[in-house]
Amino acid sequence: MALPLKPQITKILEQDVCKLTHLCMWKKFASGSTDNNMIKGLVLGVYTGEGEQEPKLSVTAEKFNDRVNGKIVQLVREWNITGDVGKGKVFNNIDPEFRSIAVVGVGEQNVGFNEMEIIDEGMENVRIAAGVGARSLQYQGCSHIYIDDLEYPEQAAEGASLAIYRYNEYKLEKHRTLSPLLHLYDSSDVDAWTRGLFKAEAQNLARRLTDTPANRMTPMHFAQSAVDALCPCGVTVDVQSMEWIELQRLNSFLMIAKGSCEPPVLLEINYCGTSPEDKPILLFGKGITFNSGGLCLRSRRGMAEYRGSMAGAAVVVATIRAAAALSLPINVTGVIPLCENTPSGMAAKPGDVVALLNRKTLSMRDADKAGVVVMADPILYAQAAYKPRLVVDIATLSKGVGQALGGSATGLFTNSNFIWKQFQKAGTITGDRMWRLPLWNYFKKLVTNNKSFDVSNDGTGPASACLAAAILHEFVPCLDWVHLDIRGVGMLTKFGTMPYLLKDRMTGRPTRTVIQFLFQMACPDTKK
Repeated sequence: MALPLKPQITKILEQDVCKLTHLCMWKKFASGSTDNNMIKGLVLGVYTGEGEQEPKLSVTAEKFNDRVNGKIVQLVREWNITGDVGKGKVFNNIDPEFRSIAVVGVGEQNVGFNEMEIIDEGMENVRIAAGVGARSLQYQGCSHIYIDDLEYPEQAAEGASLAIYRYNEYKLEKHRTLSPLLHLYDSSDVDAWTRGLFKAEAQNLARRLTDTPANRMTPMHFAQSAVDALCPCGVTVDVQSMEWIELQRLNSFLMIAKGSCEPPVLLEINYCGTSPEDKPILLFGKGITFNSGGLCLRSRRGMAEYRGSMAGAAVVVATIRAAAALSLPINVTGVIPLCENTPSGMAAKPGDVVALLNRKTLSMRDADKAGVVVMADPILYAQAAYKPRLVVDIATLSKGVGQALGGSATGLFTNSNFIWKQFQKAGTITGDRMWRLPLWNYFKKLVTNNKSFDVSNDGTGPASACLAAAILHEFVPCLDWVHLDIRGVGMLTKFGTMPYLLKDRMTGRPTRTVIQFLFQMACPDTKK
């Protein structure tokens, strides 16, 4: 069942899409003055043959093959295109309308959920094929790319849009890779295609926010970016200043923020998609816009990556934007504490103790692990202020989850089996998987068994991801709660990169999975 798109939001997003993804050439290509210079490309799919049979063209590719008098089949045979996922070739000048045709393998036809891989392989194969094809045509200089829906128009839109995204704002314009306009080809399912574009654009927004250099994405810059992205969609954004933070006694937040000259900011975001009386889902994002480790300074090698320590905050902003674009019938509140963690004479010292809003004391024994300290008081405040029915916090917290899962899945901790099943299902659909890790009393004892204070910010032992989750659980004792540790998936991709993303760039993950989760919570009876 497709959710209706609000016409005014659709119009806003179409107008704003260039700003979100820096696709500065879209308007140029879309204007009437450049119609003569339009360069069209087309992505077509081919499936692997069964047994000894030849590869099989998609329905759309078969129609196009008839249009060009069998040239597609002939070229597939000549170039031995097998239909393997993501493998294919670009052919030029075989049709007067499309200068370039990318024929890309989609794997086996009619594959579905793979229980061992915990993923819908049919949907993921379409993302890969559409992404590889669109990127190949992008490199060919095509200004307009038409995509075969491959029986999954939403997933084709996701793969293509994610693949052609580039963060090159700080390169000379002549050296930038241009991002073409995407179009659905030979299909009437425009709603599904549009949903896929909105979801992908949300992830691209998270990628842009996370990839921006730290001096261009300070707490105040991030707040302005959130206002620019959300307010045109009818989402309210309240930007709370240092004075307000002090009045609310968010002392753990201030403990880290005072080490930097950049003033801290707390964002309160509200999307109302149903009755205002309905309790919202609270999305809480860690927003350390640069994490040097404070007085426990990290190594200079690779430190630039920690501009991405606000990836959780970026996912929250992007998810709420998509919820508004898709008109999800659900109330969502976002709370994001934004600050820097840098060394100075004002920086918190290892061993410092702070009293929290719940009257417990928290010791910062390791200034490098500032995430849980920044989150402690703001997440207590958010629960008291908004009375949510569910808390979902998203943060780049521990290297442990990256060492355990790499870039394969987000580490998930929760006190609700139902919520875990919903996130697991969402990950199988989006291809951006979740993996549940233990939230046992074993770890609780390792963070609370202290003689001089109630909770430490590092705990005892090597299981850093589980210890961080146990610390956060101390601050959400009574509600359904999910902690998503995205340290392994939300920052730079160094290995195992999805074909429709880019190596050594920020990923924006798991934005689409959180969007899909909200869809399932908003429309529990909808089969998707």
